[in-house]
Amino acid sequence: MGRKYAIIGVGHVGATIAFALVTKGDADELILIDKNEKKARAEQLDLQDATARLETRPKIKIQDYSELADTDILFVTAGNIHALDHASGNRWAEFEYTREIVKDIAPKIKESGFHGVLIDTMNPCDAISQYLQKEIGLPGSQVLGTGTFLDTARMQRVVAENFAVDPKNVTGFVYGEHGESQFVAWSTVKVNGLAVKPLAAKKQLDLDKLEAQARSGGWAVHSGKGYTSFAIATCAVKLSRAVFDDAHLMCPCSTYNAKYDSYVGQPGIIGKNGVEEVVTIPLPPEEEAKLAKSAATIKEKFETM
Repeated sequence: MGRKYAIIGVGHVGATIAFALVTKGDADELILIDKNEKKARAEQLDLQDATARLETRPKIKIQDYSELADTDILFVTAGNIHALDHASGNRWAEFEYTREIVKDIAPKIKESGFHGVLIDTMNPCDAISQYLQKEIGLPGSQVLGTGTFLDTARMQRVVAENFAVDPKNVTGFVYGEHGESQFVAWSTVKVNGLAVKPLAAKKQLDLDKLEAQARSGGWAVHSGKGYTSFAIATCAVKLSRAVFDDAHLMCPCSTYNAKYDSYVGQPGIIGKNGVEEVVTIPLPPEEEAKLAKSAATIKEKFETM
């Protein structure tokens, strides 16, 4: 059976995901949907032109919600990135736009009979992921957001630069909102298998400064090129491959936290059914308090939807 993907919103992020799926040979079928049909058609043609130089030849279709009925993975990447231009990285600036987008697309997704796994990159990611889940009616495990998966990657980069190691040798998690109230759970972070706090003390590194660099990473990219695309698309594709491979990959994502009654960035196990399990790692009281505060921020905004 082939691997069928769909993307709603083929702007910077959606187009990058599409390019990655096609060039990596991940997609046997790919459905592109955008409010701008001319843009969707252009991306379809551009990808089809590329297939003459690739090893695979996926079927690429556009603008047909009925195709979602047997789609395995749906990426929802629509938004208005220009809402962030004067927002200093505050992802809630997109809220008024993305809320209306969900009101438009959620009934269409539900009507299509889609029953696969939905991966959301829209901002504010946590609240929008929960809104999509409620409106479409899929089990919570099948609707997840990229959430702090990207923020964790940014933390890994910053820590790796300061310790002169490969980012993949930095483990640990950023928890909470994909936004200003996120936090690095330093109690979980290790460098080459060693707890980061003693290592940082030895090198006289200020972890608060490293956290600030990681938190502002997205804004630094946005300020330079007007949007972010490569890293978030890579995170989304990584999650999708974990689903198709039933990898049981442990990574942070935005999913429902029963304790705080909200979607929030936290570690989960990603497999064929989406979020197979939420992993509860004991956090010290100060970090648990930060998680509670971040979840409350998300929940407060979600309730205005």
